[in-house]
Amino acid sequence: MVNGYVLSEVLVDRGLSGGRADNRPTLQEALATVRRGDLLIVYNLSRLARSTRDTLEIADALDRRGADLVSLSEKIDTTSAAGRMVFRLLAVLAEFERDVISERTSMAMNHMRACGRYTGGPVPFGFQFLEIGILEPVPDEQAVINRAQVLHEEGKSLRAIGLTLGQEGHRSRTGRSYLPEQIRRMLRQEHKVACL
Repeated sequence: MVNGYVLSEVLVDRGLSGGRADNRPTLQEALATVRRGDLLIVYNLSRLARSTRDTLEIADALDRRGADLVSLSEKIDTTSAAGRMVFRLLAVLAEFERDVISERTSMAMNHMRACGRYTGGPVPFGFQFLEIGILEPVPDEQAVINRAQVLHEEGKSLRAIGLTLGQEGHRSRTGRSYLPEQIRRMLRQEHKVACL
């Protein structure tokens, strides 16, 4: 029993994004099995769907089957006209909140990229992760990059640069010789700068 409701079944979409309701098999199963008089109980609306459209389509699907929706966090119960109105308003506000968070995250990531800050992914050769957004040069690896740059300016091919680095005793992070694609990435790499 949860908040006075007797649960007949608990369904969970584990490890799936809530981005699209039609891509969540357990949610689709729940919508297909509800009957007249049933309630679909969710923890909160943001766990039910990520867009107003999906949220309202789920509500319509429940309505067609004669079932209602209860959200425990927002204290919404669509068994009344007032509950349905509040539900629709909160669905719009929840989508707005997600959009604002997404915009802010995107702006912050774009600012970090524009400043040459590290925004994720594999740490490029020549650097090590220092703190969020900042990579610190690794002197030994920077020396390899500089040597590769000199050999490239002398007109050597990527393969020849890798062979020369190997002959000089330089090895990749895995202890192997440098492959042409690794050399290409080294030569293209930009040094990261600090920015406020």
